[in-house]
Amino acid sequence: MSEKLSVVLDVERVCKRVHDATGELNILRDISFQLRARESVAIVGASGSGKSTLLAILAGLDTPSSGSVHLRGHDLFALNEDQRAAVRGAELGFVFQSFQLLPNLTALENVMLPLELRGEREARALATQMLGRVGLSERLQHYPRVLSGGEQQRVALARAFVQRPALLLADEPTGSLDFATGAAVMALMFEMNQEAGTTLVLVTHDPQIAQRCDRQLRIEAGRLVD
Repeated sequence: MSEKLSVVLDVERVCKRVHDATGELNILRDISFQLRARESVAIVGASGSGKSTLLAILAGLDTPSSGSVHLRGHDLFALNEDQRAAVRGAELGFVFQSFQLLPNLTALENVMLPLELRGEREARALATQMLGRVGLSERLQHYPRVLSGGEQQRVALARAFVQRPALLLADEPTGSLDFATGAAVMALMFEMNQEAGTTLVLVTHDPQIAQRCDRQLRIEAGRLVD
């Protein structure tokens, strides 16, 4: 693989500014970094430092005031929203603190959904296999409301990895879980990430989780600091 193609994510001079009654607020200031294939990075910093805003921009869900984000060669903000959504569907997996499962779909249907949206004929078989990988073979037909928090997050992991994304974005994935359950979920996420060869961006406040990543990016008042 060439040097250029091995760069999965290229973030260059990203800034985010908003205006409120007090004037202009700088949420992100001149953020630049690269991530290569199979690399993992933890984004750390105090609450309100800009971590979640940055993650939303990396996903193309929020737009920067200036700067660029290239994901596998796609210039996200040179694309329209439909084009960005197509790139997300092809290249990204998401794991959220609040799970973000659809309550009216079973575990199996939640994992099948992204595959069905891209026209995958083997969606049921692939989703069933992935739920088995996360230890939920006996819970395929259960709805989120009858699953524990740890089980819901394992469904979310299965949904994220079933597409074999180039980049996985995880936003405080253990924030809604107790310590033991969160530790088990994180161990599973890192195992699956290594198996799949996915590039990982993880937002966390937990220094032990952050230390499991290849490197850490610390944000203070919207800036990357050493």
